[in-house]
Amino acid sequence: MTLKGKVAIITGAARGMGRAYAQDFLNEGVKIVGIDQSWEPTGFSGDRDDAFTQMLRSRPGDALTITCDIGDPEQVQSAYDDAMRKFGTADILLNNAGVRQRDLYPPTGRTVTLDTKRSEWERMFGVTVFGAMDLTKLFIQPMIKKGAGSIVTTISSGAIHHSHGGAYMALRPNSREVPYQPAKAAILCAMFYLADEVREYNVAVNVVIPGHTRTTGFDEQNAYRVATGAAGGARRGAGGPTALLPEHMVPCVKFLAQQDGNGGVTGKCFDVMTWNIEHGFRGAEAWADPEAEAGVDAALAAYQAKANA
Repeated sequence: MTLKGKVAIITGAARGMGRAYAQDFLNEGVKIVGIDQSWEPTGFSGDRDDAFTQMLRSRPGDALTITCDIGDPEQVQSAYDDAMRKFGTADILLNNAGVRQRDLYPPTGRTVTLDTKRSEWERMFGVTVFGAMDLTKLFIQPMIKKGAGSIVTTISSGAIHHSHGGAYMALRPNSREVPYQPAKAAILCAMFYLADEVREYNVAVNVVIPGHTRTTGFDEQNAYRVATGAAGGARRGAGGPTALLPEHMVPCVKFLAQQDGNGGVTGKCFDVMTWNIEHGFRGAEAWADPEAEAGVDAALAAYQAKANA
């Protein structure tokens, strides 16, 4: 599948990885349906203007922005109807949106399972699993009809398990990210099964795992961890991972967006940084966010000023 002239549905398109996909796909001649819960600047982690949103809205022939809480089935149906009225079809679906752990447990995103509430699990699964599946079941319909399409879903490395001597273990069980990681594990499993089910319709279904990406709220979360000495607060150069630009995801996702279910890549989950290195797109240093340290420093100063007030 070539990209030019295709229609891509991108959730979480207003910022972060979704924005990176939308910008690059537009440059490739793809028509974009951007779906997000809010298109207003959040004020967090450098997300302070609406220039990107206005750019999309200035290109009505190529782009459609939709405000939608994908945890609400009625809003999802409305988004699908709007997209079909606008472009009449869908070739690519990027399930990028989700509830982040820090959305439920600000500012660190860390909690323990025994302290979670049923309502928090319902919100997390309502978006990350049920919302993604509602979108998938709708937008796959035109793909099945035409006999081609690609679906790419984002998870987290914390959803992965590995085997040691026949006993399976979590990749990083100490991350304290429940119910986020269980939700990511559920959608991973669902996509693996879906890939086999729709192979006969020539629709590819794949999953991607991002690197340590600087997204909305990243600066504030890490500033709090540094200030309090919480786990995960180590800075780069002091044992902490390199904060990556969202654009590090684009080469792999663009490759997967061009796959089909018959002769292409399908039913696989990719660690994107490993894929980048293996395919000549280099490692973490090439994708390091040059503003990450300054962003965390500014958030840390704001946090300390507030604490001392």
